[in-house]
Parts: sequence; structure tokens; C-alpha cells
Amino acid sequence: MILYWVAVLALTTLLYVLLDGFDLGVGILFGRTRDESERQQMMAAISPVWDGNETWLVLTGTILFGAFPSVYAMLLSAFYLPLVLMLGALILRGVAFEFRHKSTRSRWLWDLGFVGGSLVSAFVQGMTVGALAEGLPIEGGAYGGGPFGWFGPFACLCGVGLCLGYALLGACWLVAKCEGSVRDRAYRQVPVLMAGVFVFLAIVFVYALAENLRIMARWIERPYLVIFPAIGALAALRLISGLRHRIDGRLFPMAALIFFSAFGTLAVSFWPYMIPFSVTIEDGAGPESSLRFMFWGAGLVVLPLTLFYTATLYRIFRGKTSASSHYH
Repeated sequence: MILYWVAVLALTTLLYVLLDGFDLGVGILFGRTRDESERQQMMAAISPVWDGNETWLVLTGTILFGAFPSVYAMLLSAFYLPLVLMLGALILRGVAFEFRHKSTRSRWLWDLGFVGGSLVSAFVQGMTVGALAEGLPIEGGAYGGGPFGWFGPFACLCGVGLCLGYALLGACWLVAKCEGSVRDRAYRQVPVLMAGVFVFLAIVFVYALAENLRIMARWIERPYLVIFPAIGALAALRLISGLRHRIDGRLFPMAALIFFSAFGTLAVSFWPYMIPFSVTIEDGAGPESSLRFMFWGAGLVVLPLTLFYTATLYRIFRGKTSASSHYH
């Protein structure tokens, strides 16, 4: 049961990062154009799916709460302030998405809220991952770092990196879904964002070596980890080829594969810890009876239904949005 819920937690987290990642990325890129018709088309490219994408964040939090309650308590204690900030940004983003359609004179304000909410949400998520990779101060089975124990230069660097990564996903999604000037602009943005992501990865690698972060020892202990960067490198080459030949449908799957390789690298580097390098999976898991009880509801009903709904939604709204599309 423990391994089952670890696998489900990894799946829901990955799906959230990929699916909400691209629509947060579109939100970040939204501020790069002033043309209202282009903004309408960008909104139309994500309007059928953006709120459903956030379902995976809810599922991730629910599974963490039910299956790994002690880990949930420690993470919430550590990241209380940034998580409140992220949720506030997601709420602002959702409100702005709807209100801008009805506004005229104050539309600029809701546009700013949409861009700002997307940017803050992405930054906080990246900062959280960076703080986990660097290591949280856990003392006696509880978080002992104070309200800003998660804050540091490495965490902030990871926040910037995830903003760049989400923007790359968003640009690739716009290439796949849009036409005309929006697609052309996204094609121009993809190589710049790819360069930014690679520079970020190089800086993170140098920083981890200079600071002798404990996670780097995992690479020496587990040389097979190189398979994930190799997958990411091959995906990057395919993405560059798709850019050169302007193959619209190739860019987003390859960008998603790059994210998958990064996620796999982190997941295997952390194993068997839920909170590196303090709390293992078995230490953080709830009682066996609770895990089995959850399985009959969340495991056999909620998760399959959510997967089916998501797959059906993306199938129904497949293909491109026209230049005249309106998101309402």
C-alpha cells in the first residue's frame, strides 16, 4: 500500500506540473503582447482545460494529507507562508481570467492580475522544490526552521528556473494550439526560453557542487540516474529539430518529456525520502488500515474517474483554436 500511494502521489504531482505548468506558462507569456486579439487567442488556447488542470494539485494535497499525514504536517509547517501566497495567486489568476472578459476600463488591472498570479504561483512552486532539494531543518520529527527557514538563494534560483520552464511549456502549447501571429511569436520565444532553461541548469549544477549539496552525492551512489538527463537531452534535440522544421505538434510533447526527465531525476535522487534527507517514505506513511481504506475510494474511484475526465477533455478540445476564437 505504501508503494502504491507513493506511485499515485508521483503521478498526480507530475500531471499537475505538466498540465497546470503550461497554462501558468501561457499566463506568464500573456504580458508579452499588447494586442487584444492575440490575448483572446491565448486565453482560448487554455480556457477549456485550465481549471481542470488544477484538480491535480488538489488530489496531490489530499493524497499527501491522507496517506502521509506526518509529512503533510511538516511541509505545511515549513511552507505555510509561501503556500498561502501561491494559493492567493492562483485565486487571483482565476478571478482575473473571468473578470477581464466583462471589464473595459479596468481590464488592464485584471490582465496584470492574470500575469502576476501566474508568475507568483510558478515562482513559489520552484522555490519549494529548491528548498526541499537543499534540505529542510527537521528536528525530532517536526519542522524546526522558523517561518523563513525555507528561504535562501538556491530556493530563489529554482523559483526563477521553474518560471522559465513553465514559460517554455506555455510557448510550446501556443505553437500547438494557435495560428497566425500568436504561433509565430511563440516560435520566436521557444529558443530564447530553452537557452534560459539550460543556463539555469548549468548554474544550479555549479552551485550544488560549490555548496556540496547532499543531493549531489546521490549521483555518485546511483550512476544510473544519468538515464534521465539522457532522455532530456534527446528530447531537447528533437525539440530543436521541430523548431527548425516548424513541426507544430512536436514541440509540446518534447518539452513535456524534458520536464519528465527532470522530475524523474529529482524523484530517484530523493528516494527513499519524502523530505530529503530527514523523513523516509515508511516513516511518513499513515497506518496500513488508513492506506487500505483510502484505496477503495480514492484509489479505485476518484483517481480513475479524474484520469478519464482529463483524457476525454483533452480529446474533445484537441486541435487548434482559430484566430477569431474567444474564450467565452
